[in-house]
Amino acid sequence: MKKHLIVAAVLVAGFAAAIGSYLLLAPDDRGSGGLDVRPAAEALPVRASSHRLTEPRKSELTVVEFLDFECEACGAMYPVVEKLREEYGDRVTFVAPYFPMPGHRNGELAARTAEAAARQGRFEEMYTKLFSTQKEWGESQEWKQSVFRGYARQLGLDIAKFDADLADPEVAGRVQDDQRDGLALDVRGTPTFVVDGTRIQTPGSYGAFKALIEDRLSD
Repeated sequence: MKKHLIVAAVLVAGFAAAIGSYLLLAPDDRGSGGLDVRPAAEALPVRASSHRLTEPRKSELTVVEFLDFECEACGAMYPVVEKLREEYGDRVTFVAPYFPMPGHRNGELAARTAEAAARQGRFEEMYTKLFSTQKEWGESQEWKQSVFRGYARQLGLDIAKFDADLADPEVAGRVQDDQRDGLALDVRGTPTFVVDGTRIQTPGSYGAFKALIEDRLSD
């Protein structure tokens, strides 16, 4: 049953990614929270500043997911990535760059929330919190800053610093840097995966993603 649920989740992810791609290329007028940025002149899927969810002593492979915390497809892939992290975290580096979509009211705010948490060394905890609660705040036209501030409190962050960082232009700029790299790498929807520098089609199931990783590790 669990296997079927994961497969179904990934199928939903594929459909939602297609919708997300449309929103990025043709945003509507609902008051989007996306970023108006241009592609990076020299795109890199991973930079020194990139947020790594795993840091194996000897990394054999790098899996990058350009993500939007409000994206339902990313939410569907979240348990798949978590299971892969659990299995391969000692061999594979998993990286999570931001790519908020224009059609999502709180996507960019969620990215800044994660980045503000990162400034207190709590990126992974906020990453987990945002995805595990996505159904509570996602796909809303209401501004969710108070909700995200509540998450910061739950994680024990310094709230005064969190508030200041959330409003800091450098935090917004850090989110934009990831999105510029994504655009230059032809990322048009989320989630988009880049494996060892090559953009791939999102695997249709957990088993397919596992097989891809096993194949790359055996090379």
